[in-house]
Amino acid sequence: MKLILKTVIKPRILYLYEMRNFILLLAILTFVSSCKEALPKYTTTKANAIRLNQVGYYPQASKKAVITDTTQATTFYLVDQQTHESIFEGTLSEKYTWELAGETVRIADFSTFTSPGNYSVYIENIGYSYPFEIKEQVLSDAFTASVKSLYYQRASTALEAKHAGIWARNAGHPDIGVTFHPSTGREGTKDAPGGWYDAGDFGKYVINGAFPLGQMMTLYEQYPTVLPDASLNIPESGNDTPDILDEFKYELDWLLTMQDDDGGVFFKLTTKRFTGMTLPEKGQEERFIIGKGTAPSLDFAAVAAKGYRLFKEINPAYANKCLASAKKAWEWSKSNPAIAFSNPEDIVTGEYGDGNFSEEWFWAATELSLSTGEEEYETYFKQNPIKLNRYTGGSWTNYMKYIGAFALIDQSKDVEFVNILKNNIVQAADQLVAITATNDYFQPVTVFNWGSNSDVLNAAMIIAQAYRITKKPEYLVAVQEITDYVLGKNAIGYSFITGHGDKTPLHIHHRQSAGDGIETPVPGFISGGPNYSKQDRNDVTYPEQTFPMNSWVDQTPSYASNEICLNWNSAAVYVLGFLEQESK
Repeated sequence: MKLILKTVIKPRILYLYEMRNFILLLAILTFVSSCKEALPKYTTTKANAIRLNQVGYYPQASKKAVITDTTQATTFYLVDQQTHESIFEGTLSEKYTWELAGETVRIADFSTFTSPGNYSVYIENIGYSYPFEIKEQVLSDAFTASVKSLYYQRASTALEAKHAGIWARNAGHPDIGVTFHPSTGREGTKDAPGGWYDAGDFGKYVINGAFPLGQMMTLYEQYPTVLPDASLNIPESGNDTPDILDEFKYELDWLLTMQDDDGGVFFKLTTKRFTGMTLPEKGQEERFIIGKGTAPSLDFAAVAAKGYRLFKEINPAYANKCLASAKKAWEWSKSNPAIAFSNPEDIVTGEYGDGNFSEEWFWAATELSLSTGEEEYETYFKQNPIKLNRYTGGSWTNYMKYIGAFALIDQSKDVEFVNILKNNIVQAADQLVAITATNDYFQPVTVFNWGSNSDVLNAAMIIAQAYRITKKPEYLVAVQEITDYVLGKNAIGYSFITGHGDKTPLHIHHRQSAGDGIETPVPGFISGGPNYSKQDRNDVTYPEQTFPMNSWVDQTPSYASNEICLNWNSAAVYVLGFLEQESK
């Protein structure tokens, strides 16, 4: 009997013990489940109160979000977009008052979180941010699109659907037999087809063709494997030439047509007044070749000499043509060293005025020196030094010198002179990084002028060179932070690159996008950005209260804040391409 009782009782005790463990486990699972379900349903209703990079972050990059709501929350959560569960939490910073933006903010810093995936930031009483990714090559699509935007700016050719998708269009502006304007000193006509439309208008400008082309050529010289053949889906894809060079050549071919027989270079090819907001094929107003001057001639000399180095192995005959044209433009400029351009009375299209040609001379001399090895050009830039240790922003006129300097530090064999340049560039970068570390939205601009986004990105390009020189992580972090600003971590809460991010410009000042009847604009363009001067006409309505950092509107007529332009995209091309190569 005792044996039977013992046999029966022991399994029962074991059963009760196991049941207790099961109930405890069930309670734990229920508690965990209830914790996971504690976050509200996902919605981006108030996402604009959480400003962050809407495209995403590299795993090892700095990762911050700016919280603009006055909530008393002190904790933020990183939420997995697939499971909708919180997988990381952190403490919000103290409050900061940012006068440039007119905001009081807190910072959510999740830089230590490195796991790839799709996420959003959640904050109690505010909700969820726009989603973003963490992964390697996270900016690859945005980079490719920023280069492909150049294809959409091609003049004199149709954009076929197999390359342009829904933004296919007919050819516009053949630019054959274009009349010389009296300002050129020439009579008759000239063929000048091709090239890129400069901005939201249909003009083609030598200065603002050469300068952005030079910036982007810098990327290729430093990282020649970017965008190889067949990477852009353009008509030239598959020709055994890197697609990025094919696109560069389309603009360089046009620049070559703008050189006069005497070596001088004409200023621009435009109508007398801006065409209405329509497709290129409908812009039927007469076009003119206008002006000739020292600045376009020197800028042409610089970029044609640079083009020689890029094409000398791929297309030697073309490269030699570029170099001969560059030298001819230099010689003309020596005989005409101070011919400034201003619009004639009957012309109101873009002026790109500049009366100080010191940067143009420096840039042209550096590129010609590197391409020819001839003493004349080296002597010129060494006897006419130019300051590089402080970047003030404001316009392309303050930046051309850097393109030449970047080429010299990579390619010149004069070690002593190169070290001087490197020290100057690092000094400029240090000044910019110091501003970025404490400035509103962690970017280096304090004065927001026309095209402020290009000022921001030009500064990032200088800091990028400091990283290439020293490999110090703080420079890479600063470039990443500046890029975050452009892609959504800003006082507007927009990603400024069309088609990349959840909240991007839909009404850019761009004639093709305005006239094609398609809801979404051509992708890959960077909007000009906040402009506190707001030079728009009365048909543009800004918010009732604006601060320097939020003086921007997503309205088609706003050429002062929402236009696109080659020299704004070129800076984005460099910075995005640089990060794709270096953030590994």
